[in-house]
Amino acid sequence: MENYPYNLYRRKTKKIKVGDLYIGGDAPITVQSMTNTPSDDFDATYAQVKALCDASCDIVRIAIPDSESVKTIYKIKEKLPKAVLVADIHFDYRLALESAEAGIDKIRINPGNIGDLSKIKAVADKCSSRGIPIRIGVNSGSVDKKILARFGGVNAEALAESAIENALLLERFDFENIVLAVKSSDVRTMIEANRILAKRCDYPLHIGVTEAGGDRSGSVKGAIGIGSLLADGIGDTLRVSLTADPTVEVARARDILSSLGLDTKNKINIVSCPTCGRTRVGMMETLAELEARKGEIKTERPIKIAVMGCAVNGPGEAREADVGIAGGDNEFLLFKKGEKLRKVSVENAVDELINEINRAHF
Repeated sequence: MENYPYNLYRRKTKKIKVGDLYIGGDAPITVQSMTNTPSDDFDATYAQVKALCDASCDIVRIAIPDSESVKTIYKIKEKLPKAVLVADIHFDYRLALESAEAGIDKIRINPGNIGDLSKIKAVADKCSSRGIPIRIGVNSGSVDKKILARFGGVNAEALAESAIENALLLERFDFENIVLAVKSSDVRTMIEANRILAKRCDYPLHIGVTEAGGDRSGSVKGAIGIGSLLADGIGDTLRVSLTADPTVEVARARDILSSLGLDTKNKINIVSCPTCGRTRVGMMETLAELEARKGEIKTERPIKIAVMGCAVNGPGEAREADVGIAGGDNEFLLFKKGEKLRKVSVENAVDELINEINRAHF
């Protein structure tokens, strides 16, 4: 078992530097999202990048369809020098070269659609000279026809093989500062493709379910696909792709990481029971208030907070929680590490809980 935070096993990979962050190796798993504003609209794109950074997004990808969009990279880097930015490039290798000059932290390309070897070499050489990593992105629409014929269509094996062959193109020019990403809108295909890649190489993997849908269905697909891989120790950076505000993607990604104890930014894990006919307190209101006031909690390490509806699901079932409250007859019992402390009113329950946490100096 690796000595990773919370002792969850992780696949051993290369460690890739992206801006001031690292992907892979013993680095924390990073969360990514992508702007959906016109990239040549600086004001709108800047506002969205800032909102994403404020929402704890580690890495922000920006589509670069033309040279006007490259200018936005320059300007954002001037105003948000600590923002870690990725240029999303398709077809025109010159945009990758321009983005590197503009100070981009990482470039996302599919070498197979960049053009002939001289163009791939130009991108590899430019990124190598500036220490810029390249993310190879493969999805069902970017697999070479020869690979599709070999594997009988778009499937996990074809996606993984495409990623490997594209990496080999860069390796021909002594470039190995690579992150691989194979995505599919089919959850099972995405999981299996990444499992194949994990066995065949030691490059860091960017994981996610693409074209997943809106917040509800997309979040479920992302949680299953991303969560399954993370539980197997596979995945070094991730995006929950949603047809929604990009900051929602970040929130859902953090939820997935937190559920596995892998979110080094969010140290607070709140667990609560689903309630039943024994419940005599306003559980939903109490939980909503606690969620809204998480920013008042001061802790130096990850902690688990329990909000339980009755004595059955109270200190006994939630004894592994650092601190919690269990409902009674219009009151709550405050407990810590399974030990009962005192009864508190429903109105003051969240106040008492937060004060107890802050006094305990977790």
